[in-house]
This record gives sequence, C-alpha cells and structure tokens, in this order.
Amino acid sequence: MDYINKKVIVRCNRAGVFYGTLKNYDSTTREAVIADCRQLWYWSGAASLMEMATSGVKRPRECKFTVVVPEVAVMEVIEVLPVSEQAQKSIEEVAIWRA
Repeated sequence: MDYINKKVIVRCNRAGVFYGTLKNYDSTTREAVIADCRQLWYWSGAASLMEMATSGVKRPRECKFTVVVPEVAVMEVIEVLPVSEQAQKSIEEVAIWRA
C-alpha cells in the first residue's frame, strides 16, 4: 500500500470512517495513523465511500464531518481508499459539524 502521506478515507470495523493524510499503516495490527483527521459521520451526495473518494460529495450542506484533529490512531482498519484531488476539495469544503 503506497498511500503514505496521501489523502485517504479509512473505514474501521467499529469506529467509523475517517478522512485525512495517512502517516502510517501496519497491516499486521490493522492500525493506521491519520494526520489532519476528520471523522465522517454522515454524507450526502455519494452512494458509497468509493464514490466519495473518487468524486466527493454533491450535497456538502447535508454532510456531518467533525472538526479536524492533528493526529489520530485508528484500529481494525478494513478499508483504505485513496482520495482524488476533486474529492479532496469537496470533502474539505464541508463545514464543521458541531453539537
């Protein structure tokens, strides 16, 4: 997997879906470290994570993406998707979802 230092979407078994820059991935432990990370709670305008990673979201005002944290380690990674430049722009333009 050659996604280190690239924007990715990471899906974990029970923790949810994350977006950011992949800093490290250990395939043995299935642990990833993601920098400038947002958790993607709800998205609209993409039928799947694959579509979101390729095209972004079409209805950014309806999405619920958290604040950006400097770094997070996530466990039980089950999917890592590289994010296109178009999708990166779309995802990063989604307003921060707050309580």
